[in-house]
Amino acid sequence: MKIALLCLVACLLGTSAAEKARYDNYRLYAVQIVTDRQLELLQAIEAQPDGYRFWSEPARVGTEVLLVVPPHQRGHFSELRAKHGLRVDLRVEDLQQLFDAESKADHRKDTFGWTAYYRTDAIYAWLDGLVATYPGIVTPLNVGNSYEGRPIRGVKVSYKSGNKAVFMESLIHAREWVSGATVTWVLNELLTSPDASVRQIAENFDWYVFPVANPDGYEYTHTTDRQWRKTRSEVSSLCRGADPNRNWGYNFMQGGASSVPCSDTFAGPSAFSEPETRQLADYIATLDNMSTYLAFHAYSQLLLIPYGHTTARLDNYVETVAIGTKAISKLQERFGTSYKVGNIAEAIYVASGGSIDWVKGVLRTPLVYAYELRDLGRYGFALPPDQIIPTAQETLDSIVVILEEGRNYGYH
Repeated sequence: MKIALLCLVACLLGTSAAEKARYDNYRLYAVQIVTDRQLELLQAIEAQPDGYRFWSEPARVGTEVLLVVPPHQRGHFSELRAKHGLRVDLRVEDLQQLFDAESKADHRKDTFGWTAYYRTDAIYAWLDGLVATYPGIVTPLNVGNSYEGRPIRGVKVSYKSGNKAVFMESLIHAREWVSGATVTWVLNELLTSPDASVRQIAENFDWYVFPVANPDGYEYTHTTDRQWRKTRSEVSSLCRGADPNRNWGYNFMQGGASSVPCSDTFAGPSAFSEPETRQLADYIATLDNMSTYLAFHAYSQLLLIPYGHTTARLDNYVETVAIGTKAISKLQERFGTSYKVGNIAEAIYVASGGSIDWVKGVLRTPLVYAYELRDLGRYGFALPPDQIIPTAQETLDSIVVILEEGRNYGYH
């Protein structure tokens, strides 16, 4: 009964766009999982949250999670800390202040840039501008519409025929704003940068770029709930949305995904139940020259490789890790940002039904990576806008290495 009631509350909040959710006096804590008992406790809270919100999943002992604690649960959380010996670090005193600072970045409303986060329409208008500015090089793409009818748009960048293809997708998880900002910045550099290494990859690959893979969810984070992660489909009578990065049809629901519609990791009623993932996958399957697939998420500073449902090695594991290791080494050179590379199930947690697993497992694409961009949890999903360009710069440095090394290994 309690779960049903919580789901009903979530549904009522989720379906009302009249008032934007506020998080005044909500606190963000980093919680260390040291014992099996602590892990079980946090997983129980995740199953019946009553206002708590996890920014990372309590998956195993020896990891850290970010947990949002609402004002009405402060006393309860204090009791849990004492009873279970939880080691915690207060990261944010007032979550609403963090969200307000994120959205108040100064920028000219008539100029698209990378000192602020922009909504879907602004991103799409900017893509239209690229098509107009670079005729014959930039081609508009539209794979279909989201559940709520928004187009799922991207562009193709091609300087010449015969190139291998690179696919980039971001904002499949709605609240991970820096992923979309990073991808649009990289796209802009592919068209404008005079740097020889960037020109080399820009002109010798065809680029397929979809900055907003989950437009309904992304818009919802701007209009209603900054912490929203999923799509906005009506998957049950109580709760909305499925996790679009648990919804792909390769080892669907084989761990790290929920069958509970109210959960942030609800995989959906079936593989490709969400129009966003289904239409994107249908389009990707038509690209017979794709050599590299790059998905962008936040946060944790990781470069992840398939698979998420198992720690078993993929066919070119050694080469993929070697290339990834060189890439994150190059990424670190610019600002000192430290990443780790590894299999999803080992490096972060078991998570089945993700896009990169499907691309690798079904399409057999040679090089497949998922970035978990900045940071390590100080700001989490609310990375300040002044970190957009540095994040994107170091990321492009690593992309150059992935493509250069991929060529050395004969993948291009």
